[in-house]
Amino acid sequence: MPSSPDRPARVTLGSEGPLLVEGPVEVVGDDGTLYTSRRFTAAICTCRRTRTYPWCDTSHRRRVKPERAADDEPEKKTDEPEKAHNTRTTDETRTMDNKTDGAA
Repeated sequence: MPSSPDRPARVTLGSEGPLLVEGPVEVVGDDGTLYTSRRFTAAICTCRRTRTYPWCDTSHRRRVKPERAADDEPEKKTDEPEKAHNTRTTDETRTMDNKTDGAA
């Protein structure tokens, strides 16, 4: 599937995601294996976390981001009141997966 001579293939680079290549495309792996996608856009993995290599399966989203240092914290404006993070009035707090933390 060579590129059309009148229009080159477009490759879009993302800061934290896959390479997006206008398809259809053929990808040759480092071991010589030929992978083919007939989709209008193919997402090619760059993080190597995918289970469907060379295609992206969004595994890069599960990457643990490094914590910011105290120096990197944005300065709080003193003229604004501080907002409460938890506005629940019950003794029970729910976690992200909707389980209770047992504080009752």
